[in-house]
Amino acid sequence: MGESFDPQSKAEFDKYAESYDDMHAKNVALSGESPEYFAIYKQKFLEKLLERNTRVLDFGCGIGNLTRLVVESFDHVAGYDPSGDSVALAKKRAPRATFYDDLEAIPSESFGAVVLANVLHHVPPDNRAALMTSITRVVAPGGKIVVFEHNPINPVTVKVVRECEFDENAVLLYPSETRRLLKAASMNKVTLDYIVFFPRALSALRRMETALSWLPMGAQYAAWGTK
Repeated sequence: MGESFDPQSKAEFDKYAESYDDMHAKNVALSGESPEYFAIYKQKFLEKLLERNTRVLDFGCGIGNLTRLVVESFDHVAGYDPSGDSVALAKKRAPRATFYDDLEAIPSESFGAVVLANVLHHVPPDNRAALMTSITRVVAPGGKIVVFEHNPINPVTVKVVRECEFDENAVLLYPSETRRLLKAASMNKVTLDYIVFFPRALSALRRMETALSWLPMGAQYAAWGTK
């Protein structure tokens, strides 16, 4: 599956598979939270967006930090990653999920939702449109592609990504690009919410985050469309 990630990126994912958790924890320390907080945030967002019986594919699942939570929320879950080393770790974390390291091996129209959690910024910009088109193949009619991405409009996010060794080749996507990619992949009713506004020190304000989903200052954003 040549369009998913370039060989350089695949090599990087294999390289960092064992050390990813420690690197991620160090990287998000500025927020006062652990990586678990951000994974649970996405899990809860997906629970509100999707029905429990939705067949979910965690695309670019890495070592399974999100996958192991998604299996608690949905009855049928799979993960895909081009890094064999990462998939080996993910299988241990989410033994009830099915895993793939070859996108072509996934049956067509087999998932009601494909989730890309902070994946696209690792894909070379020129390859993103082709990747999204190839992902559309495995989405069932009426299914969704859900994209979580870092928000380059937020200066703290930019600083965190810049200082992360794992993200040294990352190119962040502005929300407008993500919308265009979803529409170009024949996704309809494209919607975008800004998420993750307040660090732990201001956690009392987090109850306001849903009401702030229109404000382009969230540390991340979620965008989705329907096939």
